[in-house]
Amino acid sequence: MKIIIEKNYSDLSKKAADIIEKEIKNKPNLILGLATGSTPVGTYKELIRRHKEEGLDFAKVTTFNLDEYLGIPHDHINSYHYFMYDNLFKHINIDEDNINIPNGNPENVEEYCKSYDEDIEKQGGIDLQILGIGENGHIAFNEPDDKLYLGTHITDLTESTIRANARFFDSIEEVPKKAITMGLGSIMKAKKILLLANGKNKANIIGKLLKDEVVSTYNPASLLLLHPDVTIILDEESASEYLK
Repeated sequence: MKIIIEKNYSDLSKKAADIIEKEIKNKPNLILGLATGSTPVGTYKELIRRHKEEGLDFAKVTTFNLDEYLGIPHDHINSYHYFMYDNLFKHINIDEDNINIPNGNPENVEEYCKSYDEDIEKQGGIDLQILGIGENGHIAFNEPDDKLYLGTHITDLTESTIRANARFFDSIEEVPKKAITMGLGSIMKAKKILLLANGKNKANIIGKLLKDEVVSTYNPASLLLLHPDVTIILDEESASEYLK
């Protein structure tokens, strides 16, 4: 596990973009796993800038997103489908057919979840997976529990996650209570993983992850300790407990 500490969020975002750009240039048909939430937005903005100003080419890149709220339409302003197009896809030259985002309204949930994992496998697996981390240690929407699912599945969101996501909605009552998410097994199959964290609110979980050196289903991110190629990029605030 490689840990990189940058001074601030801007530097963190640029460092993450450096790594993604290098992977794309090394393999133009990169299979890229993407995350939503506020943390990767700066990285996406930097990738857009590099595409527009420096010619970074996404024409052959294929993407798979981690998750989506269940029961929310694609065009809802708070859907992750809307988020990804607004914050990345509509600003770069990615092929529409190469974009994969979980469907929040599948007709047959079990079959759809299985097919999403199969689609990843057909592409040869994810080359680089971008992750954020929740204050409770969740990655994607794999919440702390006594058991964790390997494949893509439907999950109940915890109260802490609902509260954290309420800032994107008009009220906490509007936040969906369930989501479809890639499972820990699917995430751990990625060849490389890039975890991003910023801000004081992430300091406690980052400190716990990196200092306790314990794998627990009650800290889903701790499974990353078992992966052979993980890079964690932090800003100074999120690294504060780790550095104590």
